[in-house]
Amino acid sequence: MPVSRLMPLGSKAEREALLEAIRTQFYGLDTVYPLADGRTARRVYLDSAASNLRMKVSDEIVHRALAHYANTHSQLHFGARIMTDLYHHAHEIVRNFVGATDEFTVVFNGNGVTGCINRMARVLAEKRPDRDVVITSLMEHHANDLPHRKHARKVVHIPLAHDPDGEAGRVDLEALQGAIEAHGGQLNYVAVTCASNVTGVTNPIHDIARMAHAAGALVMVDAAQSAAHAPLSVTCKDPEECIDVLVMSGHKIYTPGSPGVIVARKALFQGLEPQDVGGGIVNFVDAERYTITDNLPDREETGTPNIPGVLALAATMYLMGRIGMDVLEEDERQLTQYALDHFQAIPGLRIYGSHRLEVADRIGVITFNIDDLPHGFVTAVLNDYFGIAVRNECFCAQPFVRQLLGIADEHGVAPDSCMTRVHDPAQKPGMVRISFGLYNTRVDVDVEAKALRHIAEHAASYAPNYVPVPDGSGDFRHRTFRFKPGEVFSLENEVDDWLNRAGT
Repeated sequence: MPVSRLMPLGSKAEREALLEAIRTQFYGLDTVYPLADGRTARRVYLDSAASNLRMKVSDEIVHRALAHYANTHSQLHFGARIMTDLYHHAHEIVRNFVGATDEFTVVFNGNGVTGCINRMARVLAEKRPDRDVVITSLMEHHANDLPHRKHARKVVHIPLAHDPDGEAGRVDLEALQGAIEAHGGQLNYVAVTCASNVTGVTNPIHDIARMAHAAGALVMVDAAQSAAHAPLSVTCKDPEECIDVLVMSGHKIYTPGSPGVIVARKALFQGLEPQDVGGGIVNFVDAERYTITDNLPDREETGTPNIPGVLALAATMYLMGRIGMDVLEEDERQLTQYALDHFQAIPGLRIYGSHRLEVADRIGVITFNIDDLPHGFVTAVLNDYFGIAVRNECFCAQPFVRQLLGIADEHGVAPDSCMTRVHDPAQKPGMVRISFGLYNTRVDVDVEAKALRHIAEHAASYAPNYVPVPDGSGDFRHRTFRFKPGEVFSLENEVDDWLNRAGT
């Protein structure tokens, strides 16, 4: 199966050395914060499933490119010609990163996967109006659920199978096949995540594509969580296993500030007017008429693009492809199993999804709770006393989280009380999530595991210091310790400091 058309650079050992070299090249790894006990500590960033830290190498490359900055869509001065050429090649790098052929186009789109899926849900509803059913799963992020509910007549949610350890695993393929057969000619597409943002468990996307295509349906894959962590391909030797639409978020590929990416079959856009219209996509305009260009991706990228963001994202993808996604995947897999082993040994800590990678493929995302301790309390203590940045609550995947917690039924439906009852903030459903990036090491895992064990064993000593935040979030705050963001970094102060220095 082709995975990427970017040629790795050197032997595996040489590429592993390159990974070690790049591991420290990210902004924010040396950031120090004050803690609640008066100490200061370098933060340990374990929140990459929400957003990655930004890679310095790509920024340095883009800064050099900005010496030539101009707008695109012109060839008559040098800067515009260079930027247009770079922007064009950025599309090709993305195409090669996911192994896409010339049948596919790459479209850079606004605000990450959320914007990409909203857009493609509209496109596919317009393209195939006679097929008004969409199948998705109960493990999806809201971004791969709500847009389909908005634009399709009916959305069917597929349950999850259980892995050999009895934990929630990947999409139930038997249930998926049954749903596909039940809706037949009405089924427009199957929308599924490549990897869960809650458990990290991965889905067999190419098997799912074959099942959908057998019924004349399409498949859309949300690769927000997986694109930076494992090899990814839209094409296969068997054409029936190819992906029709794949979406990614630049901010989850070590490039915060870059757009989302749509990789889709060109045929899906043909015969439709673009969802957004304006400058750069037209052949002719007068006061009464306009005609849209047939060129892709031009017709789907109206207006001035986010050129610095696109170039940074393309540089990052090219760098990752040259190191090799196989090397990156193996490194993260080893770190994830190391973490699962250490966390699983902590008394009272409950991991969601199997802690054995040999029975449940998963990327570096781990969610858990500690017996009798609210998720917001654990997360706050990790930050305030240990300088460890993790995430809590429901991760924009409420049906899945509630089901894992035993609140929602097998169909992902929560009781009415979840909507009408004013919950005790201390009892708000949720979990704690850690997630890895290229910059994380076993040292980070050791720090996290030691902190979690300490919290589990000494929760009573921390509890008097915390009160629930009265907003229904399930978060907690320290009674006396106050962290004031504006005192750590202020845009106004930074500008004024520069102006004062410039005036001296």
